Amino acid sequence: MSLDRSRAVLSAASLAAIALTLAACGQGKGGAGGMGAGGPTPVGVVIAKTEPVTLTSELTGRTSAYLVSEVRPQVGGIIKARLFQEGGYVRAGQPLYQIDPATYQAAYNSAAAGLAQAQATATAAKLKADRYKGLVEINAVSKQDNDDAQAAALQAAANVAAQKAALDNARINLGWTKVVSPISGRIGKSSVTPGALVTASQATALSTVQDLSKIYVDLTQSSADMLKLQSALNSGQLGRSGSAQVTLKLEDGSTYPIQGRLEFSDVTVDPTTGSVGLRATFDNPNGVLLPGMYVRAVLGKGVANSGMLIPQAAVSRDPKGNATVMVVGAKGAAEPRQIVTTQTVGDKWLVSSGLNPGDQVIVEGLQKVRPGAPVKPAVITAAPAAAQ
Repeated sequence: MSLDRSRAVLSAASLAAIALTLAACGQGKGGAGGMGAGGPTPVGVVIAKTEPVTLTSELTGRTSAYLVSEVRPQVGGIIKARLFQEGGYVRAGQPLYQIDPATYQAAYNSAAAGLAQAQATATAAKLKADRYKGLVEINAVSKQDNDDAQAAALQAAANVAAQKAALDNARINLGWTKVVSPISGRIGKSSVTPGALVTASQATALSTVQDLSKIYVDLTQSSADMLKLQSALNSGQLGRSGSAQVTLKLEDGSTYPIQGRLEFSDVTVDPTTGSVGLRATFDNPNGVLLPGMYVRAVLGKGVANSGMLIPQAAVSRDPKGNATVMVVGAKGAAEPRQIVTTQTVGDKWLVSSGLNPGDQVIVEGLQKVRPGAPVKPAVITAAPAAAQ
């Protein structure tokens, strides 16, 4: 009996302990739940403020060489030698091809001989004209003979001038048998090999030389965007940036380390695309930029003197597509606010209306709050990559 009574007492004590434990757990959960439901939700906020914001636009374009020269022969003949390495650097005036000069050398020699003969004839005619000029004064020769001598001297002098011109022409043609580079730069592949027949001013270039020390970037901008920008500048909404610097983004997403300069804007709108051409120039000392590359250029449009930037993570869209943010209201509760955004500036939105300076815009903890729910704001200094 004493053993059974001891077991009964232990069982009763165990049941009481379990009951007390369950009651304590229930009270703990109820207390935690009550405190969580009734307390404000901690959120991270940024303070809206106005500041000068430099606005940019990103345009697509293609690169082209600063100087391009197609090499063509000025005289016809057989190519005897190619004097350059394909893809290498050549200097202005450097020989590129040698055309067989034999016939042109013979023409030059013939012209030189013709000039010598004409000069000899002119010398004899001048001496005779000088003698007749003295003799006619003493009536030793007739005036007709003197006139004929003077005319013959002039004709001989004119023939010398013609022979000099012929010699110069032969010299030029002989020089053209050596085809030289018109500019300094990188030369491409050759379209002919030694033994090929070429003709003067043929349609097919022998090769192409490109100066890549600088690179043009040809861009296009919508004429509608240009008109909007001009309107904003004229109305005072934007101030002029005062800078023509251009930043280039390459095909692999990297940024070209050297800034370029906007050279000019075209004066004609392309009727097929409704766009205006722009051209920027970039130094290319290391040859990174090559003609024909697809690039994106970032240009400064102007300065919004009272711009307001908020992190993109703070902005969401309602069912109608309107941009909205959550702000901390006067009573410390979250309230939605519809805003108007104009463009992105880095990882932020530029807000044109809907916010006032000093508004606390919720950035962190957006998924934990509901409109009208109390929140506990804490100012953050860096915007998160995405909404929490």
